[in-house]
Amino acid sequence: MSTAELGSSNRSFAVLKNKGFSAFIFLSAMAMLADNVEHVISYFAAFQKFHSATLGGFAVIAHWAPYLMLSIPVGILADRTDTRRLMQVGMVIFIGVSVSWGVLLTSNSLQIWHAEVLLVLHGVAGVLWIPVTQLLIYDIVVLDQLPSAVRLNATVRYLGPLLGPALGSLLMLFFGAATGMFVNAFLYLPLFFWLAKAPYGSAYRKTPAPRPGVRGWADIHEALIAVKESPTLLAMMLMSGSAAFLIGNAYQAQMPRFASDFGQMSVGMTYAILLAADACGGLVGGIALESSNRLRTRPEAALALAMGWCVCLAVFALTHWYLLAVVTLFMAGFLELSFNSMAQALIQLRAPSEIRGRIIGVYSMASLGARTFSGVSVGLFGGIVGVHYSLCLSAIVLFSFLAVVRSKMAVQNHYLV
Repeated sequence: MSTAELGSSNRSFAVLKNKGFSAFIFLSAMAMLADNVEHVISYFAAFQKFHSATLGGFAVIAHWAPYLMLSIPVGILADRTDTRRLMQVGMVIFIGVSVSWGVLLTSNSLQIWHAEVLLVLHGVAGVLWIPVTQLLIYDIVVLDQLPSAVRLNATVRYLGPLLGPALGSLLMLFFGAATGMFVNAFLYLPLFFWLAKAPYGSAYRKTPAPRPGVRGWADIHEALIAVKESPTLLAMMLMSGSAAFLIGNAYQAQMPRFASDFGQMSVGMTYAILLAADACGGLVGGIALESSNRLRTRPEAALALAMGWCVCLAVFALTHWYLLAVVTLFMAGFLELSFNSMAQALIQLRAPSEIRGRIIGVYSMASLGARTFSGVSVGLFGGIVGVHYSLCLSAIVLFSFLAVVRSKMAVQNHYLV
C-alpha cells in the first residue's frame, strides 16, 4: 500500500462496521478510562500527602521503565503466543494495583515506597496490554482498515485522559479517593471477559505465523536490522523515541504543580481542566483525522506535527496566562495524537509480518519505554530549575533534533512507505 493510499483508502469511520473491532474499541475505552482514573486519583493523593516534584519525576520513571526493559521481550513472546492471554494478565495486574491503592488510602498507611512499587506494577500491566493491542488489531481488521483502526485506537487513548479527570474527580468528591479506587477496579473487567472468548489472535489466523524457538539476542538483532534498513521505520523510531525521551507525558505527572502555580480557583479544579484540555485536543484530533482524508499518513507530515507539538508545550511551560495555557494544551493534545497515530500506522504497515511483534516491541520501547528518561529531563531536573523551565528546554531540544531528522529525510527523498 502506497503512502498516498494511506490517507484516502477508507471512508470515515468505516472500520466501526467491523463488529469485532467495535466491541474491542469500546471495551478498550473502558479500560483506558480506568487506567486514567487511577492516575488522577493516585497522583493527586500522592501530591497532597507528599508535595514532592521529585516523587512526580520518579512516578514517570517507575511507570515507564517496564516498557523500556520489557517491550521487546513481550513483542517476541507475542509473536509466539496468544495475544489475548497476555492482555488478560495485564488486566489482572491493573485490578490488583487499583485495589492496593484503595487499601493503602483506606488505612491511611500510604508511604512513598508503596507508591513507587504500585507505579512499577502499573507499568508492567501496561506493557502487557498497550503494545500487544497493536498485534490484536491486526488480527481483527483487514489490511485497508488498519490505518483507520490505528487512529481510532490512538483516539481512545485520549478519551481516557479526557473523561478520567472528570470521573476521578467525581469519585473522589462523592466516595473519597480510597473507595474511588475500589470502584475503578471493576472497569477493567469487561475487557478481561471479552478477551476470554474473542475469536481473534494467533489461534484463529488462516495462515498462522511460524513459531521458531526463542533465540534471545538474535531475535532482537533481527528486529533492529529490519528497522535500520527501512528509512520510514527508522525515522518514526527516532521521532517517537526522542519525543518520549525528552518529554513523553512527564508534564502530565507534574500537572498538579502547574495547576498550583497558576493560582486559579481551586488547585483540584485547575488540575482537572488542564488535563482535560490536553486530552480533549487529542480526542478532537483523532475525530478530525478520521473524518478527513486531507492529511496523508507519511513520515514528513508526522515530523512536522511533532515539531508543532514542541512549540505548543514550550509556550505552555512559559506562559502565566491561564487561558493561553489551556489553549496550548488543547493544541498539544491534537498534534500529539496526530503524529503518534501516523507513526503507529506506518510502523504496522512496514513491519515484516513474520517479526511484526518484535518490530512493535522495538517501537514500544522507543515510544513508551524511553518516557522513563523524561522523568529525569522534566521531573528530576525540574526539581532543580523548576518544571516550567525544564519542560521548555526539553521542547526546544526536541524541536531541534526533529528538524535535523526531517532535513535528512528531505535530502534523501525517502518518503516511501
